[in-house]
Amino acid sequence: MTASPRIFKIEQTLKPRWGWIEWVVFLGLAGLIYLGVRLSIGAPAVIPGGQLNLAPGMLPYYALLSLGRMLLAYGLSLSFALSYGTLAASSRRAEQVLLPVLDVLQSIPILSFLPVVFLSFSALLPEHLAMELAAIVLIFTSQAWNLVFSWYQSLTTIPKELREASVVFQFSPWLRLKTLELPFGAIGLIWNSMMSWAGGWFFLMAAEIFTAGARDFHLPGLGAYLQEAANRGDLSAIGWGVGTLILMIVILDQLMWRPLLTWSDRFKLELVEGKVPPRSWFYQIWRHSRLMRVVRSWAAPWGRRLDDGLIRRFPGVRDREEGRERRPWVLYGVGAAVAGGLGFAAFKGGLMLVAVTPGEWGEVIWGLMATWVRVATALILAVAWTVPVGVAIGTNPGLAAWLQPLVQITASIPATALFPVITLVALSLPGGLNLAAIVLMLLGTQWYLLFNVIAGASAIPQDLKDTAALLQLNRWQRWRTLMLPALFPYIITGAITASGGAWNASIVAEYSEFGGKVFTTTGIGALIATATATNNYPLLLAATLAMVAMVSAINRLVWRRLYRLAEERFRME
Repeated sequence: MTASPRIFKIEQTLKPRWGWIEWVVFLGLAGLIYLGVRLSIGAPAVIPGGQLNLAPGMLPYYALLSLGRMLLAYGLSLSFALSYGTLAASSRRAEQVLLPVLDVLQSIPILSFLPVVFLSFSALLPEHLAMELAAIVLIFTSQAWNLVFSWYQSLTTIPKELREASVVFQFSPWLRLKTLELPFGAIGLIWNSMMSWAGGWFFLMAAEIFTAGARDFHLPGLGAYLQEAANRGDLSAIGWGVGTLILMIVILDQLMWRPLLTWSDRFKLELVEGKVPPRSWFYQIWRHSRLMRVVRSWAAPWGRRLDDGLIRRFPGVRDREEGRERRPWVLYGVGAAVAGGLGFAAFKGGLMLVAVTPGEWGEVIWGLMATWVRVATALILAVAWTVPVGVAIGTNPGLAAWLQPLVQITASIPATALFPVITLVALSLPGGLNLAAIVLMLLGTQWYLLFNVIAGASAIPQDLKDTAALLQLNRWQRWRTLMLPALFPYIITGAITASGGAWNASIVAEYSEFGGKVFTTTGIGALIATATATNNYPLLLAATLAMVAMVSAINRLVWRRLYRLAEERFRME
């Protein structure tokens, strides 16, 4: 049977160089940053910061505000991931455009772009609305990329016989999504959703309280509460804030994530049920409750109407092929106008880069090399411990029932709140702030790997495990022939997001200010933070674009090759 080219991608060897698409996106990004800088000039010169009440009684209110921002950002992230990943995986031509764009987008150091986002929004919108939107944008960028990569990895590793069956039965795009793609990618999406929430908590402190010269941005919320408590050195308030955060994480784990993981176990690609399937007390209560029966009876007819409507709205492949010749000239015109505007802005940004001195360019190059060494070190350390621990948790539901909530709590505690303590301890050790920077990068990015490894280990079919046991494979043979091949796509997904997160975290890892003192070390993150603090916009633009180019090149040369290897050789089929 010949697969439709609109469903299966043609396998090609990736060229280890930047294509024209990356250059277009890169120039467009330069233009956007320049536009943000120009808009920020019109922002109010002084924005007085609000005062937060550190009384414990305010914590429930602050926690609800932060939870609302997290929910909005997660809803946007999930919608973006499903649409973007599906489009990239459904067509080779779309993939050639969208993956380079994604490489550039996920490499943007949002913490360096944060002041520009805040200031440009405040120049266009009322102050409070601008701050809320900027905070949601920052949290979105910490949640979206690993969801996109996870969904794309799931779609490109679906067994070919299942894809061919969907073609034989002429499934419409909606039926294929509902009956094949979402079930196959459910486990990875849920674990990466948990990671997205952990990443959102990590950046919540930066999103809700930010200072840029005489402009002081404060949003009431749990992140701002923790940041303010850390700035005042109020250990009691820090304890109350961290305790509230842990309580929220436990409640979300028991009422949302654990039931979803239990429900998703039915979608494992296996012929034999797992020996100890995951359990959730809330899932069992909800599943057998009278309210659930009422909801099912009410939702059934609406579900059928939704199916019928979406099948008519999104017909099968053959129906779509008939309308292929229509040209969306309006979209082409809008795209050309946007491209022209971004091109002009990129030209103006290039003129701004002329102000960067040769000495500053040397600092940028040296900083890139120093940060790259720290990122590589943090990534190697993360892989060394997350793979064995993730396999232990993912293959042992009894152990997962105890450790998974603990892992989620630990991953969600903002490492930036602990960084002053880490820095003070590291300064007395060999390596000093270099060691502290690696530790903070590790704390902020290792969880991307761990959650993906757990998802991969959980998705290994029980019949393959039983076969390995029947063949009496020793531990090394089991790892070489079963575990590592099955985990490879998940490790790559976790590594690429962890790498991008480590580069982003370098901005707070290499430059910190507390106790009236500034602690800094050589690195591109420190250079970006210094340029932000001194309003040196040409250097900020140069350092940000240099980091984006570095991360995008690594993605192109390393991670994209490994993605292709995972797609070609390590399918569950």
